[in-house]
Amino acid sequence: MVEMGRVNKEVCKPSSSSEPALTTSTSITETVNGSHEFNITGYSLSKGIGIGKYIASDTFMVGGYAWAIYFYPDGKSTEDNGTYVSLFIALASEGTDVRALFELTLSDQSGRERHKVHSHFGRALETGPYTLKYRGSMWGYKRFFKRTALETSDYLKDDCLQVRCCVGVVKSHTEGPKIYSIPLPPSDIGQHFGKLLESGKGTDVNFEVDGETFSAHKLVLAARSPVFRAQLYGPLKDTNTQCIKVEDMEASVFKALRHFIYWDTLPDMEELTGMNSKWASTLMSQHLLAAADRYGLDRLRLLCEANLCEDVAINTVATTLALAEQHHCFQLKAVCLKFVALPENLRAVMQTDGFEYLKESCPQVLTELLEYVARINEHSIAVGKLGIEGILDGSDINGRRVKQRL
Repeated sequence: MVEMGRVNKEVCKPSSSSEPALTTSTSITETVNGSHEFNITGYSLSKGIGIGKYIASDTFMVGGYAWAIYFYPDGKSTEDNGTYVSLFIALASEGTDVRALFELTLSDQSGRERHKVHSHFGRALETGPYTLKYRGSMWGYKRFFKRTALETSDYLKDDCLQVRCCVGVVKSHTEGPKIYSIPLPPSDIGQHFGKLLESGKGTDVNFEVDGETFSAHKLVLAARSPVFRAQLYGPLKDTNTQCIKVEDMEASVFKALRHFIYWDTLPDMEELTGMNSKWASTLMSQHLLAAADRYGLDRLRLLCEANLCEDVAINTVATTLALAEQHHCFQLKAVCLKFVALPENLRAVMQTDGFEYLKESCPQVLTELLEYVARINEHSIAVGKLGIEGILDGSDINGRRVKQRL
């Protein structure tokens, strides 16, 4: 504008509201890794198959592609005239310009771990990862090992070679900013079903257990347990759903089982048993594990197994060990065996009633127990001489007779 003979220039700055917001994105390049072990038995019989002919591993998947290990007993190249064995990793599926890192290892079978390793991993590569152009493309070594040296080395044992291959397929993707932030609450479906049980509405089946009656919903039971599904809706279903009798189970155990089916959590063991003791909680977990196995509730079975692993004790470990053997709880079994085999625990456990039950119900476990004892205490010659018969007839680790403590 013109004012008093002067020209004033007004410079307009864009308002902050019109400035574009800064956005970011990140390109991430990483490897998807996988390994395969290839055992080559009868090495001497593979010699002489011909230069350029190979023995191939089974295909294995890494990074969305199939791979295979190729071993050439007489070498891959005619120019070497069978002097070297050759080893390669090959792309065994369709692919174009697949970039990857590789590692080939020939295992030292002497136990000294002086393996022969050729690897891209853990070092800077001048030209970057190797690129395989198409199916059948290979990476490896024509002169991997001189054959005469291989045949007198610790890499060959009992006419067998062990080859391990690691593949790292290069993958790239770009991550942009999230344009939302929605907090997600944890699932509360167990709360809804639990409150349905507490309300008592819509129940359509009753169970009589040890003189007590428990009501439930057939659909809920069938959805959670394959055994209940067969019992309530299968071809041999119970026709009298007004009162289905459950044998060989205590009422408190069935109540805990029903609680888990609806709430998807373990009940309060102290409240359920009416006792504030680890022994009572362990006993309930034992019974509940057996019930979970009976009704096909795998998650409940694992929860009980985890609880029992935490609460191993002298007076209950033998019965827990028998339970683990009968219901194929391998981690629980290992925990119990290691606990019992400790020199400071073994004699005390052998004097419990549970150990007598273990001998009668699972005698084969005692053999495994002796193996653990031998491993833990290499100087327990007395245990080694005593043998399985000593434990079976109630002797202690020094061979003396022990009266079972009631």
